[in-house]
Amino acid sequence: MSDIKYDVAIVGAGPAGLSAAIVLAKAGVNVIVVERGRFPGAKNVMGGVFYTDCMKGIVEEFPNGAPVERHIIEQRMWMIDDESYVGFGHKNAKFDKEPYNCHTVLRAQFDKWLAKQATDAGALIVNKTVVTEPIMEDGKVVGIKTGRPEGDIKANCVIVADGVNSLMAKSLGFRAKLKKESVALAVKEIIGLDEKVINDRFNVTGSQGVTIEMTGSLFKGAEAMAFLYTNKKSVSLGVGMIIEDMMKHNINPNELIESLKKHPAISPLIAGGETKEYLAHMIPEGGYNDMPQLVGDGVMITGDAATMVNAVHREGSNLAITSGKLAAQTYLEAAEEGDFSSAALSSYIDKLQESFVMSDLKKYKALPKLLQKNRQLLDKYPKLMNDAAFELLTVDGISKQEKQKHIWKNMKQQIGFTNMLKDLYKIWRSVG
Repeated sequence: MSDIKYDVAIVGAGPAGLSAAIVLAKAGVNVIVVERGRFPGAKNVMGGVFYTDCMKGIVEEFPNGAPVERHIIEQRMWMIDDESYVGFGHKNAKFDKEPYNCHTVLRAQFDKWLAKQATDAGALIVNKTVVTEPIMEDGKVVGIKTGRPEGDIKANCVIVADGVNSLMAKSLGFRAKLKKESVALAVKEIIGLDEKVINDRFNVTGSQGVTIEMTGSLFKGAEAMAFLYTNKKSVSLGVGMIIEDMMKHNINPNELIESLKKHPAISPLIAGGETKEYLAHMIPEGGYNDMPQLVGDGVMITGDAATMVNAVHREGSNLAITSGKLAAQTYLEAAEEGDFSSAALSSYIDKLQESFVMSDLKKYKALPKLLQKNRQLLDKYPKLMNDAAFELLTVDGISKQEKQKHIWKNMKQQIGFTNMLKDLYKIWRSVG
């Protein structure tokens, strides 16, 4: 590797790095992707929902030939406590028409497939290789150093896509150490179930699928989100919790997912299933406010390395793929002028600003701090909603008017009318 100079060196073979590699290779660019895992996808984890729109301009025939599991026709949201949940859902026949809006995927399979699209286009992928730091000349990034003997790689430009713990972003001084209040640890089990059992339990047929997102007082005021997604012959069950909360409440992630599996709303959905795989991964939850410097002389930062995660809408892989595509397009423009300076590559930021990526991250930038400072939104409100639903739906000889008075009295005692108005205002300001 040390004797060859590449046009572009990409660090990380996740969605961001591979999407960039595909766009560049198709354009005839000499590109190398360096991945620390045994193969692309070996180190990568996500909940499992993948939005298809981001593949435009990368793999136009998608999802033909791709290892997708089910297309999602129903999405549910539950506010969950120890014994119950209050929820809402949206099921729409429009989601059952091609092109499908989103699918569930299993990352190990999906990333292997995406990597093949890159190599078929002409990119070189080198696995089991750790990139330790950038090669600098006169303050410019001109390549990458690896853990292999004589493993330095020179390049006109480096695209950093090495994930949440990005060694490259830290080495460049673009990002400080991750804050424990801005990073979640997600644990996930893939539970095998017969395809017919899944279809019956979730009221779907063929390749139709369902997603369930959960938060609430079950997690004792901690900032956490659980999920249950249907695959062809398995379901993905997991929960993510902010690391600071995990430490503060002394929560073991293994115990967390076990308690979730025993919940009366979850256990019937996974009954008889066998855990096929257990996965854990960190997720950058800070979003826009934690975003590092994105561009330098000869370098661009993409995906999780740039904290491009929209936790509200469980979007990460589509933001990563879009950022990789935009970084590749920026390189192609810069190559026409032979200028890979920070000024020339800054059009990458312009492209992000013009896309949904930066718009959505900005929209929810105040939400992480809101949830950190107002834990009643995750604990007291979901509990009150479940208690109110139980009260109203229980027929016991007490009038509905009396029940409503009792519910209202309980809400005022637990939170207070003025505080409820303040909380509503805070939420509106954070997501409006």
